[in-house]
Amino acid sequence: MVKNYSERFVSRLTHDTLALVLAGGRGSRLKQLTAWRAKPAVPIGGKFRIIDFPLSNCVNSGVRRIGVLTQYKAHSLIRHIQQGWGFMRGHLGEFVELLPASQRIEDAWYAGTADAVYQNLDIIRSHRPKYVLILAGDHVYKMDYGDMLAYHVECEADLTVGCIHVPLKEAKAFGVMSVDEDFRVTAFNEKPDQPQPSPGRVNETLASMGIYVFNADFLYEQLIKNADISNTSHDFGKDIIPSILRKNYRAIAFPFRDAQGGDPGYWRDVGTVDAFWKTNIELIDVNPELNLYDDDWPIWTYQPGQLPPAKFIFDNEDRRGMAVDSMVSGGCIISGAGVRHSLLFSDVRVHSYTEMVDSIVLPNVVIGKHCYIKGAILDKGCVIPDGMIIGEDLGEDKKRFHVTEEEGIVLVTPEMLGQKYRYIR
Repeated sequence: MVKNYSERFVSRLTHDTLALVLAGGRGSRLKQLTAWRAKPAVPIGGKFRIIDFPLSNCVNSGVRRIGVLTQYKAHSLIRHIQQGWGFMRGHLGEFVELLPASQRIEDAWYAGTADAVYQNLDIIRSHRPKYVLILAGDHVYKMDYGDMLAYHVECEADLTVGCIHVPLKEAKAFGVMSVDEDFRVTAFNEKPDQPQPSPGRVNETLASMGIYVFNADFLYEQLIKNADISNTSHDFGKDIIPSILRKNYRAIAFPFRDAQGGDPGYWRDVGTVDAFWKTNIELIDVNPELNLYDDDWPIWTYQPGQLPPAKFIFDNEDRRGMAVDSMVSGGCIISGAGVRHSLLFSDVRVHSYTEMVDSIVLPNVVIGKHCYIKGAILDKGCVIPDGMIIGEDLGEDKKRFHVTEEEGIVLVTPEMLGQKYRYIR
């Protein structure tokens, strides 16, 4: 159903496309990880932020006119984009433009995903796109949007929705679609209580990825109509798409393929603490589904300073600096400590006689001597005192940290340790 298109055909389409990345989400299910930062700004994968994935997909796909819509606690997100995404060539019409909630049309903040786009209609129109690509800023995946744009045009669609099959038990978190034999969308239910399986797939259903291609004029028309309705949440999944289906416009589902042609491709919604931990831990696998070492589809990001290589020191029998089955980023020093099956972001210090396993350590963390840490996420800037034990007795951990119900992952932040680290998260 999805075929290969000529590069010239795709390049014309990507040139006529404006991408809008919705990056204003609160991300409350990530608990204290989003207490001082927007969800798309959460660090991931050792050196990236979540938003780097949709932005990199745009650049690698040839979609180089991008607006990022921000709202909730956006300082670190805005700073990251300013520092890391200024390489676009403005004289060639390329840009990553920040669109913070600024009450351009209404005397209110963004009320929903559709309202966020509506409130920036004047800016969007000034770029004169033929197509508008709308993306969520908080998913981790690789995708060539050029294929989706070409598919949208070939199907003569008004709207095309990126979709992926998900387990039925997880479908309550997504917009669930029904399609006919031509993949035309016949029904769309946002986060249903009882999602129905797809035909021929007893345990799976077709879920929206929050990726939409609209014909620009059609999008403007739908947003203006929706803005005039008072009893609405002004949301694409809850309001815009169901309205389009009721009026029998042409909405088509596009099955997701990985940028390297994998079907189904790798896609993660890191919306919970457990999902965040799992997504990071998956990267440590011998052959991870998400390949960060891929020169053909690089993930771009901002790298602060010129970090030195990671360093491992001491080689005594009881005091050996080592990391096994782990990813260790630049600037880290593992001094006489053992790290196993863990992921360390940049500028982490792990001191002597400490043992760590199955853990995620965000940047600028210092871990003292004689610590034991298992199944934990240590937020940016934590200073773990000597002798602290985390992840062994979850009952004790719950008294001072956040412990997830499903996986028993222990989330530790500076505030939980009685420390202050609120600047530039």
